[in-house]
Amino acid sequence: MNEITLYGPIGQAVQEVSPYVECDPIGVYVAALSMWSAAIGQKVTVSSRGNSRPALVWSALVGGTGKGKGTALRAAQHIVRPAIGRFLEVNTTSGITSGASLVNYLAEQAEATEETEAGRDVRALVIEEEWSEVLRRVKRDPSFTAKLRSAWDGAPIRNTTKEGAQAVEDPALVLHTHITPSDWTKYVGDTEAAGGSYNRIMPFSLRSVPMLDDDNTTLPEVDGWDLADAYAWATARNRAISLADDARQLWHTIRRYARIISETLPETQAVYVERTAEQTIRVAACLAASEQSETITRARLSAAFSLVRHSVRCAVGITGGAEAAKPARRVPTLAEKVRARIEMHGGRARSSDLLPFVGASAEQVKALPGIRVTLDRSGLGRPATVYTLTDDEPGHSPLGRPETRRDDTPATVVRIDAYRPARTAPATPAPLPGTGPSTNPFRALI
Repeated sequence: MNEITLYGPIGQAVQEVSPYVECDPIGVYVAALSMWSAAIGQKVTVSSRGNSRPALVWSALVGGTGKGKGTALRAAQHIVRPAIGRFLEVNTTSGITSGASLVNYLAEQAEATEETEAGRDVRALVIEEEWSEVLRRVKRDPSFTAKLRSAWDGAPIRNTTKEGAQAVEDPALVLHTHITPSDWTKYVGDTEAAGGSYNRIMPFSLRSVPMLDDDNTTLPEVDGWDLADAYAWATARNRAISLADDARQLWHTIRRYARIISETLPETQAVYVERTAEQTIRVAACLAASEQSETITRARLSAAFSLVRHSVRCAVGITGGAEAAKPARRVPTLAEKVRARIEMHGGRARSSDLLPFVGASAEQVKALPGIRVTLDRSGLGRPATVYTLTDDEPGHSPLGRPETRRDDTPATVVRIDAYRPARTAPATPAPLPGTGPSTNPFRALI
């Protein structure tokens, strides 16, 4: 169960393409699954425990620059384009940074396709290759994350504009993003994840792969007939996919796994485990649809769980690794803050320059070792309290310049004037008649 199973027509295509790309095959597989789920999301639903919801798979490829996030996306598009190429051209978008723009995009698309032969289309594939840029902006719109949650659940999303109300009752939105581990830690906060906004997105850390010998390698053609037939089958009418009898015991085990693991992890990591069972059954429904089946067998459920379990490990690694990488910041003591403040003022600080900045009273500072308190009576008015440092504190050396070694050998001074021609003073012009100092008695006043 620790190995990830690349299942079905999509998994087979990934295995054919992966020797020709410098990226983690899991990234290609995940991106292709997200695209596939977006293409069939309006017609295909998954049902369990009496609840029906769209089989939508949201994903994030997490890796540093050069890890192959974009390469994985292009390879995934190469795999699914023969089957759903028209969908990718029409229904792919990016740059949605507010809840209003999200609702507006889906509402306008539904309105534009209302009278077409295929009927109303509310599918959307949002691909954000620079997700950190979007996350910077969406923090200013609190409604964005709420609408994301509703869209993942397939619940209605609404918006009010000057022209009137907009509503999409059954959105089929899929989000596929790229982000670095540091930006994930910075922008995907614990509050948003705990609130359910971003723990609906499965993160996958991309692993390093060997370099290809030939840079001119092109991707091989993929036989997309099986997936094209499955796409026609999935979109012909509404399909409700459910568990087969042989998969129910494994489904029960997966639900228990999610509960046990989430109870043993810190809250900041447990939020990414809570939806393990739901993510697994959604991935399994997509795998079933890729084989034109309305049942989730044990093999399909097991393959889906291997992928989701890998995502859980990646999420724990991203959040836990970031926490461990940050060194604990030592809080300076009161004595250290006082000494630093006095040294900053040249070794002599008044009360107004010291006490408000260290957060202590005069009595607390006087009680510190190595601090001398005197009164300065040189000015007018009340004498000023002055704090200085003494050298009698053990283990403390006064702050000063580093000692430098001097050479006692006298330096040879070479005068530049010796190499220059002698300067001649300009001749002093003779005073004009009548301009001498005795001529004007008021010149001394100028």
